Amino acid sequence: MARNRRARRLSEGTIHTLLLLCALVSIITTVGIVVTLLTESVNFFRQVPVWDFISGTRWTPNFADQSFGVLPLIGGTLLVAVGASIVALPVGLATAIFLSEYAPDRLRRVLKPALEVLAGIPTVVYGYFALTFITPNFVRFLNPDAAVFNAFSAALVMGIMIIPMVSSLSEDAMAAVPRSLRDGAYALGANRLQVSLRIVVPAALSGIIASFILAISRAIGETMIVTIAAGAVPNLTANPFEGVQTMTAYIAQTSLGDTPQGSIEFLTIFAVAMTLFVITFLLNIVANLVVRRYREVY
Repeated sequence: MARNRRARRLSEGTIHTLLLLCALVSIITTVGIVVTLLTESVNFFRQVPVWDFISGTRWTPNFADQSFGVLPLIGGTLLVAVGASIVALPVGLATAIFLSEYAPDRLRRVLKPALEVLAGIPTVVYGYFALTFITPNFVRFLNPDAAVFNAFSAALVMGIMIIPMVSSLSEDAMAAVPRSLRDGAYALGANRLQVSLRIVVPAALSGIIASFILAISRAIGETMIVTIAAGAVPNLTANPFEGVQTMTAYIAQTSLGDTPQGSIEFLTIFAVAMTLFVITFLLNIVANLVVRRYREVY
């Protein structure tokens, strides 16, 4: 009996150590990324004033007349991310409501895996789909003046790409709402739409908002779609039919190997990456605050 207890304690201790090591790997990796970004960003800001970087409206680090205003990259990133959110959030939420409250079990078992397969398509495929199908047809039938590379096509296709993330996570949150709340609403005479919008969605609001924030963060951090479809011109504009360059697209373009390591042009990669990290970090903080505010405990 004592031997069995010692063996069990040894086994549990080994599992505890392995799990702790796995947790430490993620923490150490995150710390390493932050330290690397901070170190290289400090080297960049020794040569470029922080205020010029965050307030400048021209981004031309590879030109003879260099300018390091990051606002065009931030504007392009937000323009595409907001456009993708306008497409994905309402469609994804409506899909989740249908799967949770309207779809029969047999149909749900088919539709949800199909949506999750859509999320597994490589983003480079979405990018070429936007460039070779969405943009030509949009220019031909709706707006002949639109640029070949434009934010609209990138945002539309990116919105389609993140719909499964919104719908799947939101549907999981709605499925966790107790059945008793639905039955109580039906007993009071509510119809299915009223139960969905006034009972289930508010009760699952924390999970729905979390899915929204994750989808928006995914849109902000997307690289291949915007690199292929949105263009490579840092353009501070609110017109979605013009070409723009996002922060991730600039990082991908400059990291191809042609930029000398240690140069000011090379250091811009880390400055832009640090800016992107700060934006997504603040977004996650806001998400946690909102989720905590609206979390329902049953």
